[in-house]
Amino acid sequence: MTFGRQHDRARWVLAPVPHGAAFPLDCEDAVTAPSGVPAATAAVARFQQIALLGLDRLGPGVAFDGAVVVGSGPVALGAALELARRGATTVRVATSRPRPPLLAVPGATRLPPDAGVAGGASLVIDAASTPERAARLLAPGGVLGLLGTPPPASGVAALAAHRGGWTVIGMHELAPAPVGAYQAAYTTAATWLEGHLDPQLVASWCATVPGHLAPYAYRLLDSPARLAEPVILFDWGAP
Repeated sequence: MTFGRQHDRARWVLAPVPHGAAFPLDCEDAVTAPSGVPAATAAVARFQQIALLGLDRLGPGVAFDGAVVVGSGPVALGAALELARRGATTVRVATSRPRPPLLAVPGATRLPPDAGVAGGASLVIDAASTPERAARLLAPGGVLGLLGTPPPASGVAALAAHRGGWTVIGMHELAPAPVGAYQAAYTTAATWLEGHLDPQLVASWCATVPGHLAPYAYRLLDSPARLAEPVILFDWGAP
């Protein structure tokens, strides 16, 4: 995903093209940020948009309060934000990182990796591509949302889902959606961020890295030396 704009007062446009690639403003499937939205908010809203579309696929009656989000990266950040937007006052973040930045999301609390959930959670969202781990936190009759893309060999045991009465929902961002759903979801996320959170807080979730250092930054993603900020913005105009 690359985003850019024509000039300093123009709105940010996010396009599904390789990092740093040029794109026309009418690029297919591009989304446009509301006027005045800064770059950090435009970027964070992109991840909240993914969660918004995924949570829209849940049936009625699913309780968002007390939900568990597995992971602490950008996809998990988007999920926690979207749960907060939908009224969750408590969101439990299952992560091995002791102080992940997304704990600054309103209502977010840390759930250590070796901790369970008494009785299980009625809604668990896997944002770390570890559905087996997420399923262990699920209550009987609960809903498991697959927001992170799992590796081909991973999976949730059918017998456990059968006996537990679980509902498993695929939340891939490219799953079928009505025409205009992507722009509408993105606008909703960006507008909510602008109206409910301090811009400095949103900016604190982003690190800006010169584009030529992208390979180095990618190599660090799965290491303890990775950047603390969950969202990385590559500046392709930086020297």
